[in-house]
Amino acid sequence: MTKRSDRKIYRTETLGWWLRFVRVSYPKIVFTNGCFDILHEGHVRFLEEARALGDVLVVAVNSDASVKALKGEGRPIHSQQSRVRVIASLESVDAVVVMDDLRNTEMLRVVRPFVWAKGGDYTVDTLDAAERAVASEVGAQIKILPLTHGHSTTSTISRIGRNELASVASASIAFSAHAESSQ
Repeated sequence: MTKRSDRKIYRTETLGWWLRFVRVSYPKIVFTNGCFDILHEGHVRFLEEARALGDVLVVAVNSDASVKALKGEGRPIHSQQSRVRVIASLESVDAVVVMDDLRNTEMLRVVRPFVWAKGGDYTVDTLDAAERAVASEVGAQIKILPLTHGHSTTSTISRIGRNELASVASASIAFSAHAESSQ
């Protein structure tokens, strides 16, 4: 049995076709993209706010290869299949596609959004010039949405690392204390 979230997942080729039909009744297409490696409240709020800017929200999830290129060795934490499935399960998201490119230029041409939503870690000036040019070419408004402070994948990974180190240190101290008392 096909799950509702499975019906939201598209290949780039079929996404363009689907959008041609959707746009007839729902012309305000909102587009965004991201790694969405460890989903957190900031992601959820961002996607809800992006969805509120139009009729349909299309999310491009960076492929495993593009996440590694953008974030470095050890990333992504979760596979692209897992990340796509989680994003597709969100009520605010209408369509999900995997994006192999490091830049949004081709995806912006496919989606031709009414709004291109980006997170508050960007400004219009810090967006890639080629991406801005394509957004203008397709008539997309660029909206920068505020970050949810205290929520980021990088800080979550860092906290997990610190907690692991603290656990290892505590275990080592406890082991040393036990070893000394046994002597």
